Amino acid sequence: MPHHFTPLKLVAALPVILLGLASLWPSLLCAQNPLTGFPAEYLSPPSINHWFGTDQFGRDVLARVVYGSFSTLSSAILAVGISLLWAIPAGLLAGLGSVHVERAILACADIVLSIPEIFLSLSIITLIGPGAAHVALAVGASQAAGFVRMIHTEVARIRASEYIESAAGMGATFSQIILRHVLPNSLNPALALASLRLGTAILAISTICFLGYGPPPPSPEWGLMITEGRDYLSTAWWITTFPGLAIIFAAWTTNLVSHAIRRPL
Repeated sequence: MPHHFTPLKLVAALPVILLGLASLWPSLLCAQNPLTGFPAEYLSPPSINHWFGTDQFGRDVLARVVYGSFSTLSSAILAVGISLLWAIPAGLLAGLGSVHVERAILACADIVLSIPEIFLSLSIITLIGPGAAHVALAVGASQAAGFVRMIHTEVARIRASEYIESAAGMGATFSQIILRHVLPNSLNPALALASLRLGTAILAISTICFLGYGPPPPSPEWGLMITEGRDYLSTAWWITTFPGLAIIFAAWTTNLVSHAIRRPL
């Protein structure tokens, strides 16, 4: 039966569209410059002129939130991509290799999984230094073990299936079986997990940037914005509140995408 878009499904797609526009076309949603401040308007509360208010330097908070979406989301996507880049070969090798190779890879994955991701990310970022790309690398490395486990499980299941035996009996080579059957079927669950882990990556990246290991000021990054506004919580709550809400909104939106992948509209 063909699937049709209903008003409810269209409403569910709006957050994804809004987040995509903010990341790829921020000027469409906000005309202000996120780096330009107006000292005469510093710490102004939300108003008609500044919907999210201004910060301690007179910069428009809405502009910084909108433009900051690209920084956070691009780092999160890069982090998940790094996880998959490491996990796909390792998971395939564990599922298709010898018993000793399988045990070695899974043992390493279990060791990584035993360490809280945020602690592992902070340890890596301490070694390689701060910066947006380094934050993505650290978060991606800390998430890779979960993907390795999932891909290994899928590869082992597919390897034992009857249609793989049939393909081998019909003369398919080992590489053909991997490229045509094992890899495509094992990647589908991994991609669904990747969309779900994107929300986790957003939270982790924002946390690391909040601690000062991300892009330097005056970059419009959500975690950094919360750091800059924490001294003004009692007098200018909007400086930290709106970036915090943006983080929650982005994580929730990626969960919608994950749900759509696992259960198509």
